[in-house]
Amino acid sequence: MHVYDRRFLSGEPAAGFVEGACVADYRKVQARIGTQRTVVVTPRTYGTDNSVTLDAIAQLGPNCARGVAVLRPDVSDEQLALLHEGGIRGIRFTLYTPANAVVGFEMVEPLARRVAELGWHVQLHWTAAQIVEHQAMLKRLPASIVFDHLARLPLPEGTSHPAFAVVRCLAEAGHVWVKLSGAYLDSVVGLNGGYGDSRASARAWIEALPDRVVWGSDWPHTTESDKPDDVMLFDLLGTWADDEATRHRILVDNAATLYGFPT
Repeated sequence: MHVYDRRFLSGEPAAGFVEGACVADYRKVQARIGTQRTVVVTPRTYGTDNSVTLDAIAQLGPNCARGVAVLRPDVSDEQLALLHEGGIRGIRFTLYTPANAVVGFEMVEPLARRVAELGWHVQLHWTAAQIVEHQAMLKRLPASIVFDHLARLPLPEGTSHPAFAVVRCLAEAGHVWVKLSGAYLDSVVGLNGGYGDSRASARAWIEALPDRVVWGSDWPHTTESDKPDDVMLFDLLGTWADDEATRHRILVDNAATLYGFPT
């Protein structure tokens, strides 16, 4: 999920800023869906300033929150150490729309080599086509890779898209994860259809990588003009994973492994 807080803006909010999306607002979401642990991802609005994420982790508590930062290669070792102490466990590359990105593809490999030493992962919000295009580079990365939002498999193509096979191949090296989130991003049926066409892709990832999938809310749903109900999104997991043991693994055990939560 993402936190937006005006206290960490240097001026007026840029495009994409979401009102009513601070930590206090998210606690209300937690109360509705029953979750206790949170992974806060720095939104594009803040560039490479991760102060809003570090503050959110501190508010939510070190046993209950971790963070994913946005960085450039000029980050110092001292800054990395402070981010780690503050609960950061990964870095994100949001490149599905490169023109609006604050990072670039050329930054992925050098940064991955540095954060791998800290045990961090790289989280990639890329299109399926970008995953295929950059598969050679992805094979070289020493850090764990988390593919955001069901690896953005386009629908109705879904798992027949070459990106599915690429991620499966990368997973054989043992350090690939897929995030079960953003069901609306590639849905054709949309909100009125309950994003039901995302089910096949989600179930395929769960079957392929049972110990390497985690769930995410993607709150506050920055990309959506018609905001989905968070309870409905959470309940989608029940249609993706049929049994309690699988859901527990996705929500609890896998997340503890990836983010270093207390077991």
